[in-house]
Amino acid sequence: MRPSAGDRAGPHPEPPPAPHPEPARHLAPASAPESTHAPSAAAENCVRVRGAREHNLRGVDVDIPRDALTVFTGVSGSGKSSLAFGTLYAEAQRRYFESVAPYARRLIHQIGAPKVDSVTGLPPAVSLEQRRSSPGSRSSVGTVTLLSNSLRMLFSRAGTYPPGAERLDSDAFSPNTAAGACPSCHGLGRVHRTHEDLLVPDPSLSIRQGAVAAWPGAWQGKNLRDILEALGHDVDRPWRELPAEARQWILFTEERPVVTVHPVRDADRIQRPYQGTYMSAHHYVMHTFADSRSATLRARAEKFLTDAPCPACGGGRLRPEALAVTFAGHGIADLAAMALTDLDRVLATARVAGEAARVLAEDLRARIGPVAELGLGYLSLDRTAPTLSAGELQRLRLATQLRSGLFGVVYVLDEPSAGLHPADTEALLGVLDRLKEAGNTVFVVEHELDVVRHADWLVDVGPLAGEHGGRVLYSGPPAGLADVTESATARYLFADGGPARAAGSAGAVRGAPGPREVRRARGSVRLSGAGLHNLRDVEAEFPLGVFTAVTGVSGSGKSTLVGGVLAAEVAGRLADPDYPVRRLVEVDQKPIGRTPRSNLATYTGLFDVVRRLFAAAPEARARGWKAGRFSFNVAGGRCETCQGEGFVSVELLFLPSTYAPCPVCGGARYSAETLEVRYAGLDIAEVLALTVESAAVFFAEVPAAARSLRALEEIGLGYLRLGQPATELSGGEAQRIKLATELQRRRRDHTLYLLDEPTTGLHPADVRVLTRQLHGLVDAGHSVVVVEHDMAVVAGADWVIDLGPGGGAEGGRVVAAGTPIQVAATGTGRTSAYLSRALPPPPPA
Repeated sequence: MRPSAGDRAGPHPEPPPAPHPEPARHLAPASAPESTHAPSAAAENCVRVRGAREHNLRGVDVDIPRDALTVFTGVSGSGKSSLAFGTLYAEAQRRYFESVAPYARRLIHQIGAPKVDSVTGLPPAVSLEQRRSSPGSRSSVGTVTLLSNSLRMLFSRAGTYPPGAERLDSDAFSPNTAAGACPSCHGLGRVHRTHEDLLVPDPSLSIRQGAVAAWPGAWQGKNLRDILEALGHDVDRPWRELPAEARQWILFTEERPVVTVHPVRDADRIQRPYQGTYMSAHHYVMHTFADSRSATLRARAEKFLTDAPCPACGGGRLRPEALAVTFAGHGIADLAAMALTDLDRVLATARVAGEAARVLAEDLRARIGPVAELGLGYLSLDRTAPTLSAGELQRLRLATQLRSGLFGVVYVLDEPSAGLHPADTEALLGVLDRLKEAGNTVFVVEHELDVVRHADWLVDVGPLAGEHGGRVLYSGPPAGLADVTESATARYLFADGGPARAAGSAGAVRGAPGPREVRRARGSVRLSGAGLHNLRDVEAEFPLGVFTAVTGVSGSGKSTLVGGVLAAEVAGRLADPDYPVRRLVEVDQKPIGRTPRSNLATYTGLFDVVRRLFAAAPEARARGWKAGRFSFNVAGGRCETCQGEGFVSVELLFLPSTYAPCPVCGGARYSAETLEVRYAGLDIAEVLALTVESAAVFFAEVPAAARSLRALEEIGLGYLRLGQPATELSGGEAQRIKLATELQRRRRDHTLYLLDEPTTGLHPADVRVLTRQLHGLVDAGHSVVVVEHDMAVVAGADWVIDLGPGGGAEGGRVVAAGTPIQVAATGTGRTSAYLSRALPPPPPA
């Protein structure tokens, strides 16, 4: 008799003895077939977790074998990352820091201890996450992989120097050191400059009318105008009529004169003089662009700047003496700009003299190999890290780990298949196997079914998301999951009724729609001669009124074509009343906010509705409170002890700083007086703690709130809390929130929606929900274009544009275009074979 899902846990028929009485023991049924390649989670060779309560985990107990590839599965928000990263990796990191000297520990950013009763058998861990924060512009493919170090050493020891030149240290070949950086551009390779036409776009205006567009707005801009007037300049004369010398001084002087300003105010305001310091428009723009912490101000300043290669180094970023050194006839800047596959060919054919040169060249090639194997050979060493996707960054770090030679550690990976074409996933599986065979344990949080099938062990978390998840439904070999009826993963993993499918057939079980009549286009957007980045004179036609999928291997030019060329073409034509597209909406995976003060409710506008409801409550009206009283971002209604954060930082001398609930508000973020006001029985803090699903019921009679909440529910985000900080949201969740915000607006004008890999980070069940919403937009008369690797989504499209055939220089061409059936039938490119497997079988004759 098979035990119920609530009583099932570890996968083996004979579970290891527990050290204490345990609650639910999620055991696989005794009849579950054992995989021949899967180890058993014997007590002496497993990681044992007891009482994990991180985030939504509900006292999870689970045993996971070491020296195996374990995949954590479950719908988005089920708690799998909380188990893998929030519990297992966090505990491993905590233990490591305990071994560090107390003084050194103070200098390291540490995370707090996870909420878990005990974790035993846990080796040291290495985390490879998809970090959402953007690295600095000085970080590059070369610095992330350490390949730049090897290349610099090669030039230092084996480079060809000009006659009479001294041999340089390797630091002299780094643009990030004082010894190597070009002094003109400080090692950036590009310089930012401005000129009069940018700073004053309309010379017919006077300074008082705002001729100097680069100046700041509001009081600051008026202050600069008043200072100029006090200095004797004519602020009412059209800019073009001012003397050239005066215009030059106003815009570019480095002088900072201080004068007494007598401002002209309204009659009822105090006329008080003040000392004002002048700052030229050029100085203000450069200072703001370089030093401002506000992304908005920096973006505004950038509009008044031109970006060009540094005239001193020609974009090479280094001093002349370093640029003069060559290897195999190439300078270091030339080799750094090559695709890694091209660099490998140069090294393979180079005639090297001496043992040192041979060893260094071979080491560099050995380091390039894993990067190319993971489908990233199209990248160049000088490609800046901010331009890479989270998936590309994670795979670069993974390739670096293959060369580390570590033994006996746990690697914890976050969706390493993100952004990978199905053809590249096979190479990823080989890399994961090599990490395991080197004597390591590999934990992977993953949705890609080919990776799930390849696992030795599965830990399935669910059954649903948020408060409806947080349980381990199954822990065992993949085949045993078929008997777990609660598992959403099982429904897709075994959709064909068999225990496993061949690699590469993911699309066939990720919920590909059944046969559907292809929609007919209502016009099109035609691109001609597109040559951005690696695109090679591309001609492409995007039909309107249909669902279009753009496919191709990583680096083939998909995002460049859609997000760069197509978006620019459409945006530039929207002002034309005869243009068929009236609105353009780009939905990406960038965070909806950078700080915990930004949350789901504030981004969607729902918080404005909620605050107005509380301001209309009798208690609030009696006290004269407005909606602003109920914001935790401004003084007045918030708790001033924690400044509306809800927590305070507790500094511990030799231990990680920990965050504790505010001792005054208890984490509510508001003052006690503000919390006295209630709406339908709840205070404002309790409303923010509601999930979207609960809030939809609570605000069912409030149309403005119900509409936002319904859109969020329909797109599969019912498990999120209204006050959930933006910093806790994944890229996929952020993208769906943005899409839900658009869905609730009910636009009637023909809108073109552009989405870049919208299914990244989504479970197959969530992919179904998302694609249903996207097809709903098309049915409502709009157009949708997605860059996508999920063949189930591609199979359900009306039109497919496949780029390739390879990545980087080997891509950038349209390989095939047509309906999914037509593209699959071409047999060209690397997509057609995988698309064929994802298409539903033709109806019987």
